[in-house]
Amino acid sequence: MIEKSPTLDWLDAAARAREAAGVHREIHARTSDSPVIDLASNDYLGLARHPEVIAGAKAALDEWGAGATGSRLVTGTTTLHETLEAELADFCGHESALLFSSGYMANIGAVTALSGRGSLVVSDGGAHASLIDACRLSRARVVATPRGNVAAVRRALAERSEERAVVLTDSVYSIDGALAPVAELHDVARAHHAVLVVDEAHGLGVRGRGGRGLVDELGRAGHEDLVVTATLSKALATQGGVVCASQRVRAQLTDTARSFIFDTALTPAAVGAAQAALNVLRREPDRPARVLRAATALAEVADAEQPESAVVSVILSDPQRAVAAQKAALRRGVAVGCFRPPSVPEGTSRLRLTARANLEGAELDTAVEVLRAVVAEYSKEEK
Repeated sequence: MIEKSPTLDWLDAAARAREAAGVHREIHARTSDSPVIDLASNDYLGLARHPEVIAGAKAALDEWGAGATGSRLVTGTTTLHETLEAELADFCGHESALLFSSGYMANIGAVTALSGRGSLVVSDGGAHASLIDACRLSRARVVATPRGNVAAVRRALAERSEERAVVLTDSVYSIDGALAPVAELHDVARAHHAVLVVDEAHGLGVRGRGGRGLVDELGRAGHEDLVVTATLSKALATQGGVVCASQRVRAQLTDTARSFIFDTALTPAAVGAAQAALNVLRREPDRPARVLRAATALAEVADAEQPESAVVSVILSDPQRAVAAQKAALRRGVAVGCFRPPSVPEGTSRLRLTARANLEGAELDTAVEVLRAVVAEYSKEEK
């Protein structure tokens, strides 16, 4: 047994404080044969267990081995990586693309490579934690604006003294699935000679023509001053991240993005799986519409707003109630997400439901029945 050190006794007080506030977190393992209906994962297109996606991973594993063996600039880049980059760039409507080991690393790389000392970064209040961390690592002056507040972004850009500026936003806000004002932000950024970086983590595979993302849907794909980042771990059902941009931007990232230069490359199996998932999406462009239909059914039973993405948010105010509702749903055979501070503001703890393209028939009926009972019980005001 490890000998405890008094140097770290403060950890006990911190743990007790988190427990009292209802924000203690535990890791729960699931089994591969779990009968639970999944409304918590980000497998939006229902491809994580698709036979073609699994076969793509296996084929890459057989050809290239278990690991990439090094960073992208040493030994990690394979012809498989370059093929997927070309296919993602083409699908999303950009000149080029660059793979990273995760969406988190892609955001870190894009922001830090396009900003730096002597520049300004304007971060939308709904931006993902990876973009927030990228701001901290950028060494730029950072201005955080309220979520979706285009006027605040305009003011920050107009008042800047820095020559270069970057604006950051999600295309689909991860907490509640609402759409960000991407077109308006792009117009403002362009008017003030700033670059807009849009994280399409929750837009790729769900919005746009055949799942090409919100940027494509708005007709903004391919503009050099709008850089798209995305993850392969949601709609494309595997792991990894990508930055879609011009060749000039790609060259800048290759030379300066530390999360690209010093990180081991994405494993071949993940690349092969993503390529297969993209092929399925190209062949079955109706899958995004099926996601939105399933999300609408979940929103109706949860008395939530009409969804604009795969995400449905059910606010239950305090974290203890949200955790209790999550556990009640799981006991009835349905897994749902539970978001509490600091992921969401105080007083807005919630269940976060995610729809899938293959959530239909008897499985959808059961999920609706369980959610109806849980929401009715736990959305009641405390007396």
